[in-house]
Amino acid sequence: MNFVFDVDGTLTPSRDVINHVFADWFLNFAKNNNVYLVSGSDYQKTLEQLGTSICHTVKGVYNCAGNALNVKGQPVYSNSFELTDDEYRFLETLLELSAYPERTGQHIEMRTGLCNFSIVGRGASREQRKTYIHYDTAINERKNLAELINRQFPRLEATVAGETGIDIYLYGKDKAQIADDLSSFLVIRLR
Repeated sequence: MNFVFDVDGTLTPSRDVINHVFADWFLNFAKNNNVYLVSGSDYQKTLEQLGTSICHTVKGVYNCAGNALNVKGQPVYSNSFELTDDEYRFLETLLELSAYPERTGQHIEMRTGLCNFSIVGRGASREQRKTYIHYDTAINERKNLAELINRQFPRLEATVAGETGIDIYLYGKDKAQIADDLSSFLVIRLR
């Protein structure tokens, strides 16, 4: 049996490191089971959150919504993806039109196989993130923006991701694509 664990919000607090007591337990679990990880972040961020021991013990680490796979720290594959000029300008327009007042930079981040888009920005502090989360919860800004992107660009799929972002990838290239690699899997969400 294969076990697939999401990283942010499941094994770790969003964009944070794993609890050291839980890390010891999880490492032992990974040594005795077929464990795979999946994250919207890149491999380097997953290493920072979970550590080399866990990332090299699990059977595989799917990053960027499954658009890249690393096994024992070695890249196995990656999917390429670039926004067109029209798609990029559309995201810039959404950023300009958002009523949310605070911007911290790094709003459009290209990753392997996907683009992460954030109104508040990837540079937001923990407090700035909390403020945006409260705002987004009240008005569903990210959900509405993702729907706009999906209607405007049928080749793309935009989904609410993490606490403050929207992940954008080619249609069908989301985390579910790892099912192609794993014939049967069980997803466990730890909270």
